[in-house]
Amino acid sequence: MDKRKNVTLGIDIGGSHITAGLVNLDDRMVINESIIRHRVNRNGTADEILTEWCNAIKTQQLKYVNSFIQIGFAMPGPFDYENGICLIKGFDKYESLYGLNIRAALARRLSLQPFDILFRNDAEAFLEGELFCGAATGFNHAICITLGTGLGSAVSHDGHTKDAELSVLSYQGEKIEEWVSTRGLIRIYKELTGKTVEDALAIAELYNTDADAKETFKIFAHHLSWFLQKFIKQESPEVLVIGGNISNSCKLFMDDLLRNLSLTNVPLPKICRATLGENAALIGGACKFVSFQNKTSFVTL
Repeated sequence: MDKRKNVTLGIDIGGSHITAGLVNLDDRMVINESIIRHRVNRNGTADEILTEWCNAIKTQQLKYVNSFIQIGFAMPGPFDYENGICLIKGFDKYESLYGLNIRAALARRLSLQPFDILFRNDAEAFLEGELFCGAATGFNHAICITLGTGLGSAVSHDGHTKDAELSVLSYQGEKIEEWVSTRGLIRIYKELTGKTVEDALAIAELYNTDADAKETFKIFAHHLSWFLQKFIKQESPEVLVIGGNISNSCKLFMDDLLRNLSLTNVPLPKICRATLGENAALIGGACKFVSFQNKTSFVTL
């Protein structure tokens, strides 16, 4: 690998895994052969979780000696991204990390300077990646949603990308995330059939043979269109990017979604599926260093 290249390690922290891959910021690409994925016990002790994260990073350090120093994390919230402190509590994942300075802990374990480890929200990172070299490239005002275990949302305007924090919107007496997510699909299908399935993919695989599976995605599109018309009306973006694991089944609900949105009086932007997949979060995490200036404002207790 050419060490003169601007290479950063991008990290995506999922609910039960860590994905790590080198990102060439000069060439705007993930070095695909560098991507690794490790399972993580999300309910493990703080030491167990941090050890597994560090093992993934050390694997890259050993394989690509002197190729990178900086590490950009795409991290789920709640999290103090500026100072690197975990605030996750009540989400059945990583709760043993609550209150810990993750930046300082990783810096010690990896023998790095704290300012070479940066964090950003995972949905924000996803949109930044799609802006940098994906479906949203060239747009000044973009929004995205990620449909998976939960509902992520982010907005970018005039080069500033941030978490939109809309998963907590009230809908039918609950958070919209309870309806527009994997658990939302599972819930809808159970209400129709009385059956519990493992994940969204199981419902998608039944689509062509099970009328209830087809109806599940129709109802899902109804809930999602309610959310998106709110988001679009709030932001008036040029483009909406849809990502996350459920977007892999977008052909099963996209026609209904677009039909529902067309019935509103909200002007619609270009609507497209994300093109980078999981690489978007890796790229977005690494991109945190592109605009990073102040390296002296961290809490390192």
